[in-house]
Amino acid sequence: MKKIRYILYAYLIGILFFTLFRLANTLVFCLGSENPPDLEGLYWKALIIGWRFDTLVSCFILAIPILMILVGLWTRIRAKAYYAVAHHFTVTLFILSFVACASDIPYFLYFFTRLNAMVVNWIDSPATVVSMIVKEPSYIGFAALFIAIAVGYWFWMRRLWRRLLKPESEPLPIGWGIVISIVLVAGCFIGMRGRLAKKSPMRVGNAYFCTNPFLNQIGLNPMFTFVKSLEEISESSNKPVDLIDPKTAHTIAWDERAVDYTPDVEYKLPEGTNIVLVIMESMAHGKIASLHPERPALTPNLDTLLEKSLFFNNAYSAGIHTYNGVYSTLYSHPALLAQHSMKYTTTPMMCGLPQQLRKAGYQTLFCITHDPGFDNIGGFLQYNGIEKMISQLDYPSSEVVGTWGVPDHVMFRHAIEAIDSRDTSRPFFAAMLTCSDHGPYILPEDIELKPKSEAIHHKMIEYADWSIGQFMAEARKHDWFKNTLFVFVADHGASLVNHYDMSLSYHHVPIIFYYPGVIAPTRRDDIALQIDITPTLLGMLQLECDNNTLGIDLFHQHRPYAYFSADDKIGVLDSTWFYLYRMSDQRASLYRYRNGEPTDYIESEPARAEAMQRYAFGMIQESQQMLLENRTACK
Repeated sequence: MKKIRYILYAYLIGILFFTLFRLANTLVFCLGSENPPDLEGLYWKALIIGWRFDTLVSCFILAIPILMILVGLWTRIRAKAYYAVAHHFTVTLFILSFVACASDIPYFLYFFTRLNAMVVNWIDSPATVVSMIVKEPSYIGFAALFIAIAVGYWFWMRRLWRRLLKPESEPLPIGWGIVISIVLVAGCFIGMRGRLAKKSPMRVGNAYFCTNPFLNQIGLNPMFTFVKSLEEISESSNKPVDLIDPKTAHTIAWDERAVDYTPDVEYKLPEGTNIVLVIMESMAHGKIASLHPERPALTPNLDTLLEKSLFFNNAYSAGIHTYNGVYSTLYSHPALLAQHSMKYTTTPMMCGLPQQLRKAGYQTLFCITHDPGFDNIGGFLQYNGIEKMISQLDYPSSEVVGTWGVPDHVMFRHAIEAIDSRDTSRPFFAAMLTCSDHGPYILPEDIELKPKSEAIHHKMIEYADWSIGQFMAEARKHDWFKNTLFVFVADHGASLVNHYDMSLSYHHVPIIFYYPGVIAPTRRDDIALQIDITPTLLGMLQLECDNNTLGIDLFHQHRPYAYFSADDKIGVLDSTWFYLYRMSDQRASLYRYRNGEPTDYIESEPARAEAMQRYAFGMIQESQQMLLENRTACK
């Protein structure tokens, strides 16, 4: 019976270590989050749900060892090597699961979603990923935690192997043997399903038991979420988004274009106006001090810009990844759930801002801090209208300080040099993507800024803001400044406030138009999206252009809703309501989001929810159809 006890102990030890990781994840999130979650006295229930998911993963790991040991006992196999295979199989798969648990801790803190298959998006940039892990101190801590736990687990299981599995034991009694075999196999099968209900096995949705988004997610096992999302991606890797009938989607998307209005103020830019577009890494609306007095005052330069700019207060990013922000801002298409917008096998020709401005005689330039191969950003942009790409390959090696290449202020300096070397007979479009406000954080030492914050992530917000201030101060010294519109937008926000399973602060971003003497300081509260920047700019420039995109001119058209996606979730909102759809279990919720109200109104407001879902599904589906049917190029 010792070999049977080995299985039981292996299960219990695995559950114990999964629980330790869950507790560590909770502690890190509560200490690292700017708005720690209220556990509401329900954390014990999340732990019980976590035990169920941990049992599911453990039973999948132990299924083969159970069969091997039972077969060995019934057929009286005595070879030690046979049982050694079962032991090493068990230990290896549990340790791989612990890798997922350790990786999930920083992932959950940053994205407010459990580890999923989106991490494979960067598998083709292993050097960058390794550098990001090695150079981020907190990641080293998580790696050390994993190593310590994995080593402790290995030694414990080795001792268990020597005591219970390695020695020869007595044959399995026939009567008890049959009972034990049935109980083990049946228990393992039930554990793998996770529940007794006939209709479906355990799903992500089974973790949701209350209105608290942290408690609803912390019970999930990251190995489970990673494998399940990997299955979904593998099943649909060559399958396009299928949310709604394509004909219906086409009607929804293009009928919106017909709803025009005459604006109170016409924003017409002088002929030949230059455009500088700054896409700011992680600069959430919630980070800007003047908009959120309750937060630390870390953004004096952006605060000053807001006072002198046309500012869209109710603007939202298309997704939660940088490639979403670049793609949607420049080419006016939404994020298609978990699809990587710039890594299509056949790169699509897009009707975006770079192409339209090039047709109008503009020079086009894009500056980044890092390797242009990361996210395929260099290849995609240069195929789609960017004439000159300035990246880590163009900077002196002495200025490259970390994973993300050069610091923001260095990139801005090189960007100004590139603008100064332009053909002065033609206007220019220059876009820049900052990156310093993304871990691993490296605060430059040889600068005038002396951060007042203690936490490194707050220091990096100060630095990102300071870099923008330095850039604008330097730009004012150049002759092209007086004839240039500056546009600032974030690639996405940050997980600052998490009232719901989908973090709204990760999508709420600023959009700022700064053109002193031409555009009067104004605050607009109507809904705006990243994808609206291109058609809005083209309208302001009064260029005869094709708007073959899903963006609208914000000065001549209204959006009924904002919509966005975060890998496997779709969000839709208006001034009052937030509709959330989860692809993993096809479950929807509807909230009054302004004050973080937790009540789900999906049952009492079906018509409202249906209208919001129809709008977002239609827009996303039409974008997918345009890509599939090669309709994204300029006409």
